[in-house]
Amino acid sequence: MTDGNADGSSGADDVADLARDLRAAARRSNQRRLLVVAGDDGDRVDRAAREALVAADCPPAETTLVGDRDLLDCERVSPDRAGRLLGTTGTAVVVDARDRLVPNALGSVVGAVDGGGLLLLLTPPLEAWPDLTDGFDESLAAPPFDAAEVTGRFRRRLVDTLRGRPGVAVFDADAGLAVETGGDVRDSTLTDESGDSGAGEPPADGRFPEAVYAAARTSDQRDAVAALERVAPAAPGSDPAPRAAVVEADRGRGKSSAAGLAAGAVAAAGGEVVVTAPGRANAREVLDRAGGTLDALDARECADSDGVAVRSTGGGSVRYRSPGVAEATATEPDLLVVDEAAALPVRRLAATLAAPRVVYATTVHGYEGTGRGFAVRFRDRLEEADHAVTEVRMDEPVRHAAGDPVERWAFDALLLDARPPVEPAVVDATPGSVRYRRLDRDALGEDRTLLRETFGLLARAHYRTEPDDLARLLDAPNVTVRALVTDSVGDSDGDGDGAAGHVVSVALLAREGGLSTERRAAMYEGERVRGHMVPDVLTSQLRDPEAGAPVGLRVLRIATHHAVRSRGLGSRLLGGVREEVAGDATDPGETAASDERRRGGVDYLSVGFGATPRLLSFWSANGFRTVHLSLSRNERSGEHSAVMLDGLAEAGRALADRHVRWFRERAASAASAPLSTVDPDVVRTALHAAGPTVGTDEGGPPDREWVPDLDLDEREWRLVAGAAYGPGLYQVRPAPFRRLAVAGLVDPARLLEADPERLLVAVVLQGRPADAVADRLGHHSAGECLRATGEALATLVDRYGGPTAERERKRYD
Repeated sequence: MTDGNADGSSGADDVADLARDLRAAARRSNQRRLLVVAGDDGDRVDRAAREALVAADCPPAETTLVGDRDLLDCERVSPDRAGRLLGTTGTAVVVDARDRLVPNALGSVVGAVDGGGLLLLLTPPLEAWPDLTDGFDESLAAPPFDAAEVTGRFRRRLVDTLRGRPGVAVFDADAGLAVETGGDVRDSTLTDESGDSGAGEPPADGRFPEAVYAAARTSDQRDAVAALERVAPAAPGSDPAPRAAVVEADRGRGKSSAAGLAAGAVAAAGGEVVVTAPGRANAREVLDRAGGTLDALDARECADSDGVAVRSTGGGSVRYRSPGVAEATATEPDLLVVDEAAALPVRRLAATLAAPRVVYATTVHGYEGTGRGFAVRFRDRLEEADHAVTEVRMDEPVRHAAGDPVERWAFDALLLDARPPVEPAVVDATPGSVRYRRLDRDALGEDRTLLRETFGLLARAHYRTEPDDLARLLDAPNVTVRALVTDSVGDSDGDGDGAAGHVVSVALLAREGGLSTERRAAMYEGERVRGHMVPDVLTSQLRDPEAGAPVGLRVLRIATHHAVRSRGLGSRLLGGVREEVAGDATDPGETAASDERRRGGVDYLSVGFGATPRLLSFWSANGFRTVHLSLSRNERSGEHSAVMLDGLAEAGRALADRHVRWFRERAASAASAPLSTVDPDVVRTALHAAGPTVGTDEGGPPDREWVPDLDLDEREWRLVAGAAYGPGLYQVRPAPFRRLAVAGLVDPARLLEADPERLLVAVVLQGRPADAVADRLGHHSAGECLRATGEALATLVDRYGGPTAERERKRYD
C-alpha cells in the first residue's frame, strides 16, 4: 500500500471508476452495493466520497448523509435521528462513521437505499478502527469507567464482515486505491434470483378493482392486498365487526405499498382512511401509493398542499395523523393503517385497537432500531382484543432484487436475523441438566454461533433489544454475560470461561453504584450519571443521598428459550448469579465509596422493568423486593416501571430494607392519584413483594405473626371498624383505611384471596367509583362491591385491631 497519489489527490479516477462500476452492477441486478471509503486523512475521504457519488450518478436530491458534519451538498440527518428515514428510500445513503458509529443508525438507514442504489460507509483505516475511541463509546462508558476502557469488539466484528464479501468494495482513500473487492463487485449476477416475480392474477372473488391488484409488483404484495381487502369494510360504515391485519416483512418487501394500495381502494369507494406512523416522512410511501391508486382508478379529486391527505371523487380520503391524534380518534375512520408499528410505543398501539378496522405494518428484524415491542408485547394485547386477526408475511423484495448483498451484510453485521438455538438442541434442558456459565466476551466476539444464539435469545424475548445492544453486550466495560448452557466446549477446568454450547437461558448484567462522595452529591442535586439507573432513581427521585454508595449488579436483560420456559431455568440462572457474587460481597466494614474504581464485591442485585403481575411475581419468587413503581407509564412498554432489589451484603440489605419500607409508606397516597389507573393486579402484586423479611427485626421470627405498625389512634380505629362492621364510610377519612389496606397486602400471611385484594386496591387505595369497580371485577352492583370491600376490611381489622376495634365490632354483633 502506498502513501497516496503523487499529486496529493484522493485517487479520484480509481474511486470514480469503482463507484461507477458498482452502480452499474447495482442497476443491472436491481440490488444495492456497498462502498466503504476508509482513511486517516479526512479531506481525502471527503473528496473520495463526493467523487464517488458524482461518478455513480447519485443526485444530491436523492442522497442522504447520516453523520455529524456537513460534508456533502445533500440532506443530512444526525445519527440520533436516523429513524426518520424509516419508510423512505433514495438512490444513495452515506453513513459517516468516523466521529461515531451508532449501530441503531446503521440499522435504520440500510433499508433506505433503493434497488440499483449505493450505500457508502466512511470510516477510519479499517485495521486501526476497532482500537480507536469514538463518540459512541462515550455512551457505553458508565462511571467510573471512561471511553478509553470501552473495547472494540463490535467494530472488529463489523470490519470482519466487510472482508471478502460479494457486493462490497473497500477503497483506501489514503493510498488512493481499492484494497478489498469481495470478489468481482462489478458482477451483476451475484444471485440468480429474480427481484420481481410478477404479481400474477387478482383473486377471483376480490372486491377491490383489478387496477389495484395490477399495481402490485410481487405475488406477496398481491396476497397482502387481498388480505387487507378482507379487513376493509365492504362499504363505508358497514359491517361493524372488528377486524385487524398484521403485515410483517423485512425492509424493502413492499408492505407500506400494499397498505397504500388498499387505502386508496377504500378511499375510492368513499371510505375514510387514516394513516399513522412514527413521523410524517415514515408514512410517505403509504400516502404516495394511495394517491397513485386513486389516479389509476381515475378517482382522485385533490391533494392537500402539504401532502398529508388525498381525497377521492367518491367522497373518501386518505390522510395522515400523528400517533397521538390517531390514538385519540381511532374510532372515527373506516380503516386505520399503522405503518412501522414496531417503532411505536406499546401503549399507543394498544389504544389503536379502539378502531373497528385496523392494519399494522411492521418490520420483522428491527431495522428501525427501536426494539421488538410489537412482536414481544403487543401480540398479547392483540390476541386478547375482539378483532378477528388476519396474518400476512411478505418475503419477496420489492425495493430490490432477492439475494441483495447489502441486506445480507447488514443482517450479519448487526445480527438482525439472530436466532436462538433450534428447539431440538435445547428441548430436554432442565435446571439440573444445564451448567451455569460466565460467557467470556472475547469468545463471544469470535464465536459466530455462540454470539448469534445469545443475542438471538435476547432479541426474541425482549421488546427493547436493538443493534446498540449488540455493541453494549460486546464492549461496555460495566457489562457481563451469564448463561445456562446444555454443554460446554474448551472449558476443561470448569471455570466457565470457555466457549459455551447451546444457550438455554442468558442474563445481561451491569455493574452500578460504588460511587464517590462527590459523584453521589452531584446525582442528588440532579446530575445524571450514565449507566447507573437504579442508584439514580433511588437518589434523585426518592431522595436517598447514600443510595449510590453500595455496589449493585443490575439485570439488564434475562431470557429463556421459548421451548423450555416455565421449567425454572430463569430462576436457576438468577440463583447462579446470586451464588457467584454473594461470595464476593462487600465487607460490612468497608465503605463502598472509598475506592470508586473498585472492581470487587457486589452488595445487591437489582432489576427494572415494565410492571406486569406475571413479571412482578417472578422476581418476587426469586427474592427481589419492590422499592419503586413509577408514577408515569414507560413510553416504550406502555406500562409503569418497577424497580426491585435483592440485598446480598449488609450494605445492600440496608438499602433494600429502607426503600421497601419507604415504598410501603408511599403506596397509600401514590395509589390514589398518579397510580389510580394502574391495573389493580399490578399494584397488589407489587405490594406482595414489599413485605417485611421474615427473620429480621421488622419481620419477626418465622414462628410468629407479623404485626404492622399502623399508627392509628383510637378515633381512626373506630372509623375503620365502623366501616368494616357497621354503617361507617371510608370516604370520611381515607388515610387510615389505606394504611390498613397496604398492611394487608404486604402481610406475608396473605390474609385475603385475589378478588378481595383487588377491591382493596381499586376502592380503598385508588379511590375508583364503586360502580366502575363492579363492572371491571364482575360484581352485580355497586352495593355488592362495597359490601365485599367491607368484608375484606373486616378480615384485616380482625387481624390487626386492638381493644378499640373490638368494642366497635361488638356494637354490631
